[in-house]
Parts: sequence; C-alpha cells; structure tokens
Amino acid sequence: MGLTATDYRDQLQALTPFGPAWPRDEGAALTALLDGLSQELARVDARALNLVDESDPRLTYEMLTDWERAAGLPDACWILWNGSTTASRRAALVQRLTSVGGQSRAYFIALAAALGYAGATITEFTPFACGSVCTAPLNTASAGWPWAWRITLPLLTVTVMRCADSCADAIRTWGDDVVECVLQRLRPAHTTLQIAYV
Repeated sequence: MGLTATDYRDQLQALTPFGPAWPRDEGAALTALLDGLSQELARVDARALNLVDESDPRLTYEMLTDWERAAGLPDACWILWNGSTTASRRAALVQRLTSVGGQSRAYFIALAAALGYAGATITEFTPFACGSVCTAPLNTASAGWPWAWRITLPLLTVTVMRCADSCADAIRTWGDDVVECVLQRLRPAHTTLQIAYV
C-alpha cells in the first residue's frame, strides 16, 4: 500500500527547519503549500504501485498492448478467435507466455482437450522399410508422407445449409478454424498434419 498525501505532508514538514519562519499549524501558508506538493507525491506513488501490477501479464490493463506486441499477438489464430475483451486478450497473452510446448502425442491430445475437443486421437503413419509387409503402404519420402500424422477430433462444429443460404454454399460444412490454426502452428515443423473430424 502506498503512502497517502498526509504521510507525504508529514515527511515534508519533518524535513523543514524549526523556527517561526517555518510554521506547522493547519492554517499556515507553508502547510497549504506542502499539502499541494504531498498530493502530487501521493499520486505519483500510487501510479508507481500501478506499474507493479502492469508488470504482471495476468493483471495488466494499460500496458496490455505492449505485452501483446512483445508476445507476438495478435497472430492469425487470435484474429480468427476474435477474443476482443480484455479478459480474453489477457488469457491469450498468459497462454502464449506460459506454454512450454511439446512434440508428444499426449501434448497434442491435451492441447485439443484444452481447446474444447476432449477425446481426440492421434494416428502416426509408419514409414515403409525393408522389413515392412508387402501390403504396407509406400510411405517413403519420395512416394508418401513419412512425417505425416493425423489428429482426429470429435465432430462438434457442423454447419448445415439453410433455406436462406446462397446456392453456392456447401450443404454441410464442419471444422474449427481456431483449433486448426493452433494445431498447425504448434505442430513440429518437419511434419505434415492432417486434421480429421468424426
């Protein structure tokens, strides 16, 4: 808790010399001058305490834009999500700063669950090798995707065509642009990710 204007006035009065030229009573002109100075000092003190809160991304308000710039936000996924409230912007910022990432199946399944898709599964495609059975797919660098993998998400977002829609609209669409953007951004760089919905 910061110092009040009264605290600062008492400190300023304690720094003045003693004598009749330096009165300390309430009605004196010097006391009124010190009151004005102490109010400004208390305001600066309170703003300094606000700066402590602004240094924490979970509490920031005035410096939220600066924090976002430092964290690389807004990015393409955030723009798709359109989290424009202060709380959602803070949540995206904290997530960006605290996420440790990963390359394991468990990491991506947990990430999908955190994005609202509990029950996701991952399929990794085995590369074709000398010991593979004859019926195995040719999943080599020249004939396939040896670094491809598929995450299968529950089908939660289905949009069905309505009478008022345009004839050019699809009869049925599915998918979640935000989840797909996040998964594509966080996948290991050397891999090819397929996203499926069931």
